[in-house]
Amino acid sequence: MAPAELIELKSQIEDLLGNGFIRPSVSPWGAPVLL
Repeated sequence: MAPAELIELKSQIEDLLGNGFIRPSVSPWGAPVLL
């Protein structure tokens, strides 16, 4: 992932976490992030 995309992704994740739309996962499974 390009540095600019990574910065944007982190910003959006922080916003979504702060607004309660998403939460940290406790699942042993994972999936890649798609933009």
